[in-house]
Amino acid sequence: MRYVGDIYRPPSEAYSLLVQVTIGCSHNKCTFCNMYKEKQFKVRDPEEVLEDLAWARSHYSRVERIFLCDGDALCLASSKLLRILDYIRENFPECERVTTYGRAGIALRKTDEELRELREHGLTMVYMGAESGSDKVLEMVNKGETRQQLIDGVHKLENAGLRTSVTFISGLAGPELWEEHAVKTGTMIAEMNASYVSLLTLMLQPPAPLLEDYKSGKFKLLTPEEVLGETCLMLKYARPSKPCVFRSNHASNYVSLRGNLPMDNENMIASLKRCMEDRGLLKDERFRML
Repeated sequence: MRYVGDIYRPPSEAYSLLVQVTIGCSHNKCTFCNMYKEKQFKVRDPEEVLEDLAWARSHYSRVERIFLCDGDALCLASSKLLRILDYIRENFPECERVTTYGRAGIALRKTDEELRELREHGLTMVYMGAESGSDKVLEMVNKGETRQQLIDGVHKLENAGLRTSVTFISGLAGPELWEEHAVKTGTMIAEMNASYVSLLTLMLQPPAPLLEDYKSGKFKLLTPEEVLGETCLMLKYARPSKPCVFRSNHASNYVSLRGNLPMDNENMIASLKRCMEDRGLLKDERFRML
C-alpha cells in the first residue's frame, strides 16, 4: 500500500484495510486539529487507488473491513466513489463494511439519490466530526459548518441508509463556554439521531493553531474534574428519540464510558460523579494520547 504522510483512522477501524483515496482534508482549517496541517489537499488518481486495492488483494487472504482515507473521502465525485466501491465489491466479496470520514457540508451537496446509490454499492457508514453543538464554539474553532448543517447532514445520510458515527470533543470550549458547549452538544445529539456518538477529550499537539493560543494564555484547558462535569451536563440533555450507541473510550478520555442513549444516561452520569469524587479513578496524564 502507498501512503502520503501520516494516516489517521477512527479507533473502531483498527483492523481495517486503510486505503488513501484523498490526501489531506478538504477543509483543514479547524484550529484544534493537527492531523492534516502539513498536507496539501488532493484527490488521488482513481487508477492509483485501484492499484493499491489490487496489491492488497494479492497480499491479504481476507479483508473484512475497508476504511477510505484521508479526511473527507466523501467529497469525491460520486462516479469516482462508485468505481472504487464496485471494485471492492467485486474483488473483496468477504468485505462486510466500507467506511469513510465525511463532512456535513459535503453530504448536503450530494443528492439523496447519490447517497442511496453509494449505500447500494457498498458504503455502509460515514464518520463525522461535529465537535460541538454550539454555533459559538464551532465558529471559535473555525469548523466551517453550523449546528444546523451538521444536524441536517446526519439526517440526510441516515435517511439514505448510511449509518453515521459522530464525534464531539470534551473541553473544546474552554472555561468560558463550557456550559453552552455541554448543553448545546447534548441537545444536538438528541436532535440528530445518529447511529453512533463518540466523545474524545481535547489534547493539543503541534501544529494545531489552538496550541499557540494555549501557550499565550488566550485559551485555557479544563481540569479533569471540569471535563467530567461538562460530560455529565451533556449527557443530561443527550436523549435521542431512537437508540444511539455511545462511546467515550478514546485514548484521550479520562474515564471510559460505554452505553446506549438514552437508556444508560443515568448510569454513565453516576459513574462520572464517582470518578469526580475519587481522582484515583481517572486515567493518568501519562497514558492519555490522541
